[in-house]
Amino acid sequence: MDFSFYFDLPLWLRLVLQGTAVILVLFPIAAACSMAERKISAWLQGRPGPNRTLPPLLAWVPGIWVLQKLGIFQLAADGGKFVFKEDPVPGHVNKLYFIAAPILAMIPALTTVVVVPFGAYLDSAGKIVPLVLANVDIGLLAVFAVSSLGVYAVILAGWASNSKYPFLGGVRASAQLISYELSMTLSVLPVFLWINAPGGQGTLSLFDVVQFQSQPGFWGGAWFVFTMPLSAFIFLVALFAETNRQPFDMPESESDLVGGFHTEYGAFKWSLFFVAEYCHMVIGSAVFILLFFGGWNPLPWVTLTDTVQALAHIIPVATHPLFMGILGISIFLVKICFSIFFFMWVRWTLPRFRYDQVMNIGWKQLLPLSIANLIAYTIGIALLQK
Repeated sequence: MDFSFYFDLPLWLRLVLQGTAVILVLFPIAAACSMAERKISAWLQGRPGPNRTLPPLLAWVPGIWVLQKLGIFQLAADGGKFVFKEDPVPGHVNKLYFIAAPILAMIPALTTVVVVPFGAYLDSAGKIVPLVLANVDIGLLAVFAVSSLGVYAVILAGWASNSKYPFLGGVRASAQLISYELSMTLSVLPVFLWINAPGGQGTLSLFDVVQFQSQPGFWGGAWFVFTMPLSAFIFLVALFAETNRQPFDMPESESDLVGGFHTEYGAFKWSLFFVAEYCHMVIGSAVFILLFFGGWNPLPWVTLTDTVQALAHIIPVATHPLFMGILGISIFLVKICFSIFFFMWVRWTLPRFRYDQVMNIGWKQLLPLSIANLIAYTIGIALLQK
């Protein structure tokens, strides 16, 4: 199947189609994450969770109770509530910035996915091609640059609320971002030092990272989580902090800041902040998987190409670009689901840190550890590549 016709479409039409696709994919995923969070927290605490919502018009359908018990229809109930619920603007807030903050929160959340590859396929020449909206060499740099802008929405929401608790939440968000962004950046440098051999063309492409983990041989096919476990651990801890997930949810911190930066928000504007948070979780998980867990490769030392070639003996169309693309996307989504589950598992297992503990972990433990990790791998890689 030839998809080259798509690239013959006008640029504006392609941009509209790609933007619409991003919204139509990420919004339902964020809603599903919200539902999953409630069910997972219920399972961990020995509760049934949402299991009663059922549209009356569907009550007659045989077997519909299965979906009801799973809480699937709670998604529609929550979405309808947020859209149609009264959405007042408090009189004491700065209205322009108060309304702009949740909109600004969505922009980085929906933009970073553009440079994140989510699958691959073999073209007619036998070359593997990434499934990505924008395959650029500065992929990871673009993710870091754009995603870091999300904190401005939190700061703006806290400041525009003209209330002390939201303001403190905004201040905490800015301090936390600076504290953990340094460690996150330093943790990925060994990965790119390793894949960018001396004399070669330098790259920050996430697709090239996956391709490096798809090479033949023991070291070629090893995922970076095995060869650089400390980098993976530092990146994961920093990811929790960057996405404001418990035990690092200092900007919200209901126990001492009521609701933190979103205390004055409600209804649809409130929901946009959490859609953005879940989108950041999904994109962060995707980047973590691409860097350290082989991307769309099903297993260590087993690439997607090897898998479809093995399946070709059973399924003749296994090497077809469409089949390979769907298989790669499916493997990638399964890994993301496990990562999202881990996020939620940690949230409902560990207590929240105090603010001083969060700062101590970021500056006194994680940053020195990431610097030592970078120095050790720099020396090791230099000796190996001599």
